[in-house]
Amino acid sequence: MKKVMALVLALMMVLTCAAFAEDANVIKIGVFEPASGDNGAGGKQEVLGIEYANSLVPTVTIGDTEYTVELVVVDNQSQTDKAVTAAQTLVSEGVSVVLGSYGSGVSMAGGEVFAQAQVPAIGCSCTNPGVTSLCDYYWRICYIDPFQGTVMANFAMEQGAQNAYVLTQLGDDYSTGLGFYFQQAFESLGGTVVAETFTEGTSDFTAYLNNAISAGADVVFAPSSTTSASLIINQAASMNVDFPIMAGDTWESSVILDAVKGTSVQVYCSTFFDERDESNTVAAEFVAGFKEWLNANPDKLTNNGGNDIVAAVSALGYDGYMVALEAVKAAGSASPADIAAALPGVTYDGVTGAIAFDEIGDAQKDMAYIKLANTETGEFDFVKTQTVADLG
Repeated sequence: MKKVMALVLALMMVLTCAAFAEDANVIKIGVFEPASGDNGAGGKQEVLGIEYANSLVPTVTIGDTEYTVELVVVDNQSQTDKAVTAAQTLVSEGVSVVLGSYGSGVSMAGGEVFAQAQVPAIGCSCTNPGVTSLCDYYWRICYIDPFQGTVMANFAMEQGAQNAYVLTQLGDDYSTGLGFYFQQAFESLGGTVVAETFTEGTSDFTAYLNNAISAGADVVFAPSSTTSASLIINQAASMNVDFPIMAGDTWESSVILDAVKGTSVQVYCSTFFDERDESNTVAAEFVAGFKEWLNANPDKLTNNGGNDIVAAVSALGYDGYMVALEAVKAAGSASPADIAAALPGVTYDGVTGAIAFDEIGDAQKDMAYIKLANTETGEFDFVKTQTVADLG
């Protein structure tokens, strides 16, 4: 119902926005991502997927006219207050649609600005339910945290865990949200949970790890930024902990691989995509092309962590860009109002799977990949896929 009301308002904006960005034969797509702060590494990888898509499809045709697609990239700095300013910058630049962000908290903060300006946004990897449920102008192409938390709780149980220690960052919507859904699912399966939070800027996690040991934890679930994750892993290694550490999609990062390499720490994460999955021809072609593009661009390779590993968020960034173009074509216009009105009906067969939106604006996705960080090779090993059906 909220989306329907938003679309009615959007249609009322058509006349005032009809000439939006079209006079110069340029359509601007805003890229709302962190390039710095705790989530800067992941944000850069998501941007790479968007940039690669733009390099392949730099134009879009509306009617008989071809328009150049210009990316307007801003750094929301992984902070909710900075995200507001970054979102306002995109609106003032006259973007027609926004992509991002890596990080649910900044997405929700920016969503208020986008809704007020009636500019549609497409989240690529932001998984907290509030991103779309609290904003009529946000859609997303990834699965959400109630599913992801349940997936990891079931996986922990499959590994024999009965006692879990959940560690999340206070005030971080993604971290606390995913931790909550994991705890809820784990307890419903008969497990016990001890949960604690840490504050932003924490650098010493030894006390928390000792608390996990004292609690008799069989597993630690610690969804957090890659900055915090690296510290947790390094300190867990120095303490020779023998329980696995698990997290969600943010831990599928070269930062995690660098931290775990050469240690004995077992690190598992859930994510949206596996570059070695060749069952999807479109995905296999994307992986080959993206790697070639990365290796031909030293700066891009650096932003990817110095290697050509294909992160799931890069694949989602690619799909997000393509979905945005499909919405522009469906709208037949660069007007944000027209694009917002067209988005609910957009479908796209992407590298991360088929994309179609429900009434809230969420992608109807039901499969997660679970990976293990290989301590010897410095790569992620595929463990299994988990679907809604698998969860019973």
